Amino acid sequence: MIKVFVDSGSSIKQHELEKYNVDVLPLKILLNGKEYSDGVDLSMDIFYDELINNKQFPKTSLPNLNEVEERVMKYINEGHDVIVLTISSWISGTYSAMNLLFQDEPKVHIIDSQTAVGGMKILVNEINKYREEPIDFVLDKINKLVPRIRVYAVPETLEYLHKGGRLSKVGYTAATLLRIKPVIELRKNVTVSDKTIGIKKAMVEIIAKLQNCDTNYPIVPSYTYGTGNLEELMERTEQQYKDVMIEPDNLDPAIAAHWGPNAFGYIFVEKE
Repeated sequence: MIKVFVDSGSSIKQHELEKYNVDVLPLKILLNGKEYSDGVDLSMDIFYDELINNKQFPKTSLPNLNEVEERVMKYINEGHDVIVLTISSWISGTYSAMNLLFQDEPKVHIIDSQTAVGGMKILVNEINKYREEPIDFVLDKINKLVPRIRVYAVPETLEYLHKGGRLSKVGYTAATLLRIKPVIELRKNVTVSDKTIGIKKAMVEIIAKLQNCDTNYPIVPSYTYGTGNLEELMERTEQQYKDVMIEPDNLDPAIAAHWGPNAFGYIFVEKE
């Protein structure tokens, strides 16, 4: 049997655990002097109130490693193979920490997703197709799919990428003055894929990228806080991709903090 753990950078909610057949290892969030477990005891209302109205930017840290070890070893001791799928090692230390924690456990398999949120959901769906197969077969399938995951999103404001250290002050100031709306790509690291003027043109760029989408896999629409921008994007693409578009994902706080409210985008698998 294979047991799968993901960290909360996957944005898999507590009510989705059975759907995805996973356990979630919550990242820790320090917000306005209080520590929360991402996606567990921090409501979206409180999070956005602190972020938007009280101008409190959260700090994130690794899951509680003692709890992680206890939860994972429970399944190892029952004879399972365990896959731990982490958010990209380029933006989080979770992958390195898991490798150190389980370096002497051959039945614990740590995978760097090189992505986050919906990209991790796509990888979990792939694992679930092959639950009855040998572990080496499953790992091979996932390792081949990882480099094909594409995440493209547009922040309504660059303020939060700047606060989170993903954008320099000079870049933030210049882009704001010029009304630049970058299309951000997450492929290992966070980079700027395209620079556009205004939200509408940014939507056009994301739609163009869907031409390379492999429709044998789901498309994950994602957003933060408000759904207006995403709804407009989906209206433009619904006819062509409605059969593979899954339920929109309101990103969990640990990831949403860096995007700020009203960000939107698509996550999909690129054609081979």
